[in-house]
This record gives sequence, C-alpha cells and structure tokens, in this order.
Amino acid sequence: MGMSSATLNVSDVISVDPERLGGVPVFKGSRVPISALFDYLRAGDSIERFLEHFLGITREQVDAVLQLAIASFTRVRTVE
Repeated sequence: MGMSSATLNVSDVISVDPERLGGVPVFKGSRVPISALFDYLRAGDSIERFLEHFLGITREQVDAVLQLAIASFTRVRTVE
C-alpha cells in the first residue's frame, strides 16, 4: 500500500460486501473481519500474533486500519 495517513481512505483497506460474511467489514482482499484485529488486541495479544494467525494480512494493512481508527477518534468533538 505505502500510503500516508493523509491519503488513506477506508476503501483502500476495508471492504464491506453483503455477499461476503453478510456485509461485515473485512480487510480488503480477504475474509478476515476487522473486528478480529481488535479482538486480539483487546485480549492482550500482539499484532505479530494476529499476523501469525492470519497469514494473508500484512503489517501494513493492520497499521492502516489502526491509523483509520485513530483518525476517526481525533475527529470526534465532545458536545457539552
């Protein structure tokens, strides 16, 4: 991929297709749900362990998903 966060789009790394896993967001080009990454991290597993279990996913893809997640939270404004 080799994209900077300034040019990173959700559609570059995440695919949502009703014909694939019922529309669950997956890593583009795979059937691996994005939620699987967060499940691993929440359980205390490393990114490396996730990548060992999902050989078709690259570190670059994981980094891109994490960048998108971070960006989505930095755009959120608190309403007081």
